[in-house]
Amino acid sequence: MQAITKDMTIGDLVQLYPSVVEILLDEGVHCVGCGAAYFETIEQGLMGHGKSAEDVELIVKQLNEAIPKEAGSNETLIVTETAASKLKDLMKEEKEGSFLRISVLKGGCSGMQYEFSLEADKKDDDNMFEIMGIKFAVNNESLPHLKGSKIDYLDSLTGAGFKVSNPNAHSTCGCGQSFN
Repeated sequence: MQAITKDMTIGDLVQLYPSVVEILLDEGVHCVGCGAAYFETIEQGLMGHGKSAEDVELIVKQLNEAIPKEAGSNETLIVTETAASKLKDLMKEEKEGSFLRISVLKGGCSGMQYEFSLEADKKDDDNMFEIMGIKFAVNNESLPHLKGSKIDYLDSLTGAGFKVSNPNAHSTCGCGQSFN
């Protein structure tokens, strides 16, 4: 787990810990998804919205305390407690033996994008993983793109959904939905 510092860019914060973005929004930094703010440090963003140096230190501490705990992992995927809880809720509605399929497809503004689907039928090229009692399927083509990725769930005013923090991504779009 990487600690959040005042020198970290807002873009890095959004990529690493999307679920803590709500704290910045509550502090008046509403431009977290803006391309211009993406390269601004947390300190610059907060001070640009009228916060003092002392305020910045307190908010950074609050951000670090809000980092989601990792619920479970294997060498391919890391799943946060928030994502695991949401998945368990979603799985209650599905038939026995269902799993979450995570795929990497060509598309999006950066070249590749994630697709999530709840399914019950395994395919021949699926790699199956079980983390925290939840089954995941990743096909052979997507596996190298996802290795070491963290799956989190974000529910905020700006949207809700699963968020992937991917160490294999060379670049991402401003909204974080696609990567290269």
